[in-house]
Amino acid sequence: MANILVVDDELGIRDLLSEILNDEGHQVELAENAAQARAARLRERPDLVLLDIWMPDTDGVTLLKEWASASLLTMPVIMMSGHATIDTAVEATKIGAHSFLEKPITLQKLLKSVELALVKKALRKLAEMPLGQMAELTVEAAMTGGHSIPAVVDMGPQSNQSFELDKPLRDARDEFEKAYFEFHLAKEAGSMTRVAEKTGLERTHLYRKLKQLGVDLSRGKRSAN
Repeated sequence: MANILVVDDELGIRDLLSEILNDEGHQVELAENAAQARAARLRERPDLVLLDIWMPDTDGVTLLKEWASASLLTMPVIMMSGHATIDTAVEATKIGAHSFLEKPITLQKLLKSVELALVKKALRKLAEMPLGQMAELTVEAAMTGGHSIPAVVDMGPQSNQSFELDKPLRDARDEFEKAYFEFHLAKEAGSMTRVAEKTGLERTHLYRKLKQLGVDLSRGKRSAN
């Protein structure tokens, strides 16, 4: 998945966004100010940046201008703020920001904005390629560093799972539920958000359920790699 840099001076925001994006399978780098963001931008070369506007040392719009003038705005940047005006959002967009998220940020808007920004980056990468290479690379592959997303997830032995019925109902049910959630985790590449949607459970309830069943939460992410 993508390497995403989150820049925000609020610890709670950084932790929340990091948790959500990690659940989606992304690698997340955190920065609490512009100085750390500059260093991370040069060190990690992120695929996407989530950038807060109001920060104590250098505000996000100024940092965005700095990157643009230095030809470092090679990745989509999503601006974030709970106090920005429409003029500020328009200014950031003119400088080169991909989009703007208003705090408090909802899960759906965050994931949609991230998805659109990464697709835009992938399409731009495809457009810059020679025609010969472009024919061999899909948008999905461009988003995942050149590796195509498999059409079918190999579940290994789990796909032929059998259950022993000569046991107490509770034990048999737990065994089935564990296999059921492991299947969905592998199918959704470890994304807790999508597994919650598929199984109809609230995320907190899902976490508790998986912990109770002893499900390895990293298994789905490993299966996707």
